[in-house]
Amino acid sequence: MRVRLKGINTVTKRRADGTKAVYRYHRATGHPLPGEPGSPEFLAAIHEAEKIGLDRHAGTVIGLIRDFTLSPEFDNRADSTKREYRRILTKVEAEFGDMPIAVLNDPRVRREFLEWRAKLARSSGLREADNRLSIISAMLSWAKENGHVDHNHVIGFKRLYKANRSEAIWLPQHIKAFCEDAPVDLQRALILALHTGQRQGDLLRLSWTNFDGRCLDIRQSKTGARVVVPCTKALKAMLDSLPRDSVVILTTKTGRPWTAYNFRHAWKAAADKAGITGLHFHDLRGTAVTMLAEAGCTLPEIAAITGHSLRTVSTILEKYLALTRPLAEQAIARLENKNETAFANQLQTMTSQGEKEAAK
Repeated sequence: MRVRLKGINTVTKRRADGTKAVYRYHRATGHPLPGEPGSPEFLAAIHEAEKIGLDRHAGTVIGLIRDFTLSPEFDNRADSTKREYRRILTKVEAEFGDMPIAVLNDPRVRREFLEWRAKLARSSGLREADNRLSIISAMLSWAKENGHVDHNHVIGFKRLYKANRSEAIWLPQHIKAFCEDAPVDLQRALILALHTGQRQGDLLRLSWTNFDGRCLDIRQSKTGARVVVPCTKALKAMLDSLPRDSVVILTTKTGRPWTAYNFRHAWKAAADKAGITGLHFHDLRGTAVTMLAEAGCTLPEIAAITGHSLRTVSTILEKYLALTRPLAEQAIARLENKNETAFANQLQTMTSQGEKEAAK
């Protein structure tokens, strides 16, 4: 059985007698690889080449990145998070790969990282620049925890990118406009998001085995938290009406599971067609939190549905409820109907004594 291995350069040369000679080299180190791929001799040479590569990068940022990405802490992250980390760390390796780890303990290294971020902010945007520095900080925190460095001099940096989503709430008119133009398969996703407050990735992976006819049992991929969401009447009616021709609940119009890429582009196209701008699918998660708060739910009750911590729910409400009219109307209604505030409700302007005298 022939084994296909990545990271191998193959060079074919023609000898003087007309025969061909095949030479293979380990791409990263240039180490020759004798024997046929898959043979004991070839595999032993691969192992030796990789050992040379590891020794070469020991004590540098490249070596630290390697150790970080091979750690159980890294492996425990969500797949999407690991992909993003690897993308960013490839950029970090190209810029700082040969930097000795000892330099990371020098406080002046913070300035070097911040200067790199400033350059990135001009070329790639504020958000991408912050993201790269944030992942460097996460790696350095891991390195400090595991004894590779003594300090993380990047932690606590002030972000350049500030996103204000306080007004990013799907109002009834947005939902109505979307459902009037969007395909049924996307309308189902909207209903499921509004009634559960879950992330897009978790909803796309949700299978029929997670639905017992009354509740949805969801394991959140980002946090690992398990939440059991009782279905509202509207959500249950929708789920009961769906065909069960696929393993997952949400499918395309052809009955296939959504990929994240296809769903994202289909959703954007439907939103654009409906004339909805400035709102994303993820904003349905905050909208669900807002709706639960407007319904009078407590923080623990909201957290039980969405899977957030109490602190996070409070933070979300501070952000998302900034300009919500229904909650403000509820507050005023309570103000007007409480005996304790009757004095305020009876107040009207009156002519002061000074004004009366001046009018004479």
